[in-house]
Amino acid sequence: MDTFEAIAKRFSYRGSFTKQKISRDDLHKIVQAGIDAPTGCNAQSVSFVAVDDPAIIKAIAEINPERSKPVCLTAQAMIVCIVDKAPVYGEMSFFVEDCAAATQNILLAITALGYASVWLDGILRNGIGEKIGEILNVPKGKEVRILLPVGVPETFGKPNTKKPFDQRAWFNKYGG
Repeated sequence: MDTFEAIAKRFSYRGSFTKQKISRDDLHKIVQAGIDAPTGCNAQSVSFVAVDDPAIIKAIAEINPERSKPVCLTAQAMIVCIVDKAPVYGEMSFFVEDCAAATQNILLAITALGYASVWLDGILRNGIGEKIGEILNVPKGKEVRILLPVGVPETFGKPNTKKPFDQRAWFNKYGG
């Protein structure tokens, strides 16, 4: 699948996954896509844990709120994006941008390989991200920012409808 096809086919999947395992080779490719994302000042402020141990997946799924449980409980793998908030240019840090770029690359790689996922970050608030960090032995000073459950979806979805180009983009000035 080429890049533009992966972009067009990517969708957020919140359902149950099949029991088809994800190879370590595919997980390596998926995480490498995140590593290859651009970062502010080349600080490379995002690191990753690829989880494929069923016991760890279950432990992570069980501490999440109800609405995320089906996608997490049936995931065959999870990619956890961890950020370092330390400033890299004066007092500025680019961890938000770095993590977003890495996550998008990962989501496109997941799609290109025939899997599905959903970008989970809101559920990591209220101490859940810290609990996941404890499970994964994330060092103090680093933060679990994004959780991506991965698997083969029971049913493939379609991307949400986007507004047409001329309602969101123009040449040379806003509004055309």
